[in-house]
Amino acid sequence: PFLDAKTRAAMGEQAVKLAKAVGYASAGTVEFVVDAKRKFYFLEMNTRLQVEHPVTEMVTGLDLVELMIRVAAGEKLGLMQKSIKLTGWAVEARVYAEDPARNFLPSIGRLTRYAPPGAMTGLRIDSGVREGDQISIYYDPMIAKVIGWGADRAAAIGTLRRALDSFVIRGISHNVPFLSAVLGHDDFGAG
Repeated sequence: PFLDAKTRAAMGEQAVKLAKAVGYASAGTVEFVVDAKRKFYFLEMNTRLQVEHPVTEMVTGLDLVELMIRVAAGEKLGLMQKSIKLTGWAVEARVYAEDPARNFLPSIGRLTRYAPPGAMTGLRIDSGVREGDQISIYYDPMIAKVIGWGADRAAAIGTLRRALDSFVIRGISHNVPFLSAVLGHDDFGAG
């Protein structure tokens, strides 16, 4: 069920060919869809970092934002694809101020209590809110990106679940219990 090294390499080669064909020389994301027989099809190219870039950073150890800024400033990248090693697995969940019981409608109000998980091996939290902040109708209701890393898929999922289960958010509805339930489902674990 998981993407094998051969398919991943072929997708990477196609992404590089696409970028070269259009003269693109910066950070970006080429997306493909993959069928059950591991045939892949081009979906789209985004000429920017995706919100999921921390997953790549966790498994490569690279700071993609820093690299993108350096290249934009005219510096050479200074590394080759073959020198990039993937280590372990990473899974990301987006904590949103939304109500799963109400068809995921946004939830506005004050974060009367906001306590993200404490330090945990393999855990990264990217958040721009703090206790007392107002979640308004004017912006995306994302509260945090929570990324769990582990030596394998099960370990990464476990890290992410432990983190989500220790979040404390009060004052607004949120999707943390829903995310934790999805991560705990057998089908999700199986890929």
